[in-house]
Amino acid sequence: MRWNMFREIHQLKQIGLKKAQVARKLEIDVKTVSKYWEATPDEFAAMRQKGKNRSKKLKHYRDVILKWIRENPDITCGQILDWLKEHYDDFSVRERTLRRYVTELRQKNDLPKPELTRQYQAVADLPPGKQLQVDFGQKRVRNKAGGYTTVYAMGAVLAYSRYKYGQWVDKSLTAAMFVQMLRACFDYLSGVPDEVVLDQDKLVAVSENYGDIIYTYEFERFKQAMGFSVYLCRKSDPESKGKVKAVVKYMKRNFASHRLFGDIRSWNQSFFDWLRRTGNYNPHGITKKVPAEVFLEEQKYLKPVPAINTTEEIVTRTVRKDNTVLYEGNRYTVPLGTYRPEMVLKVTEQDGHLILRDIGSEKLLAEHKLCAQKGQLIQNRNHRRDHSARVEELFEETLALLGTSEQAAALLMGIRKEKPRYARDQFKLIQKMAAEHPQGVIDEAIVYCLERKHYSAVDCRDAALWFSQQASGNQALADVVHDAKGIPDWLKVKAEKRNIAAAYAHLAGGEA
Repeated sequence: MRWNMFREIHQLKQIGLKKAQVARKLEIDVKTVSKYWEATPDEFAAMRQKGKNRSKKLKHYRDVILKWIRENPDITCGQILDWLKEHYDDFSVRERTLRRYVTELRQKNDLPKPELTRQYQAVADLPPGKQLQVDFGQKRVRNKAGGYTTVYAMGAVLAYSRYKYGQWVDKSLTAAMFVQMLRACFDYLSGVPDEVVLDQDKLVAVSENYGDIIYTYEFERFKQAMGFSVYLCRKSDPESKGKVKAVVKYMKRNFASHRLFGDIRSWNQSFFDWLRRTGNYNPHGITKKVPAEVFLEEQKYLKPVPAINTTEEIVTRTVRKDNTVLYEGNRYTVPLGTYRPEMVLKVTEQDGHLILRDIGSEKLLAEHKLCAQKGQLIQNRNHRRDHSARVEELFEETLALLGTSEQAAALLMGIRKEKPRYARDQFKLIQKMAAEHPQGVIDEAIVYCLERKHYSAVDCRDAALWFSQQASGNQALADVVHDAKGIPDWLKVKAEKRNIAAAYAHLAGGEA
């Protein structure tokens, strides 16, 4: 088997095909093609022998692997690999080799991996016009250029008649695109159902919000204009929209499989022809009725489609906690305080600039020049946190408490210049000092600090404390104040010095 694959790879290589083309032709991974691309037959044989040696090596662990599988039938190969490494220091087999070996062991010893069987309950049919189920899917199809294209589908089905609708696009869906597709669905049905069943998809809902669901701006506006309610499926709840899941699978397998993709317009035209020919005209497997015929009855119960404009594509972005908006791989700032939970802004591009507006009021919140790079923070200066206003307020408050003198202003400005990062803390300490001492003591402390150029709230506080003690006749704290040279008195104390020569002479039994 492997030798045939090796031979076919080299035959296709000789006729000029590239690695990717060979991989598609043989339906194997391109990494496998690369592995054997330059190998000679002898080298290929050596690779195969090496693989066999690895399999033989695993035979030494056969009994312990079987023991683990029998004790834990649902154990995975990844866990077996981890346990082997844990128990055997010299174990060095790749996970892919182990997976093949474990699969063979399970087959030979009749130890299949148990599968969880999920129980389902049949759902009663809904009345006509009640419900439309909608879901999404994607499929990789071969294109006419010889490569592959990924197409994305929206499928919809009326729960009563099983009448189907679908539409395809060749790029990832956006909320605005989905709204347009759903409007086209209502036009195709010539009516609006009472309820639309949807997944909790980011195209539809921003947050489940404990039942008070917050929808995307585009979908909420469309929902209100059309007048339908929404049943949002909860996580792991496929039964709620089992009908449409079968429809999307049907679209992918019966229509899209093995069909060559040219362009999205002709693809959709072929799909609508398929709906008229097969999708809605083959008898349904469960109801045994033709959906197109039952739909003629159900159509009478659908509400008329309101005449509204849904062609405008509105791009929105959620405001992050750091007051930024993600757009095209970059972060753009908005004014501080804009963020609120689930806050969404309208985003537009205009003349090379990104415009951010409030959705409700259309108020301009920010405008940035678009950045062509990725991972950048684009910030307006006026969006930064402004500390200067608060510091200025504290300056004025502190100056008023100090008596609004020129000396006080000079001290505060000096503190602000020398300690800009701690100006607020310094001013608050001086305010506390001003509340604890009389004005005369404060004035003396300010003059004392200015004469020595000590622009520090701590020094000013200590000076005020010293002058206050002097005024009350208590000199206990005078030693902490600096003298005229700025040297604390306690630094002038001289330590007693020992006479080393005399000490050694005494120890030696002689005299100094």
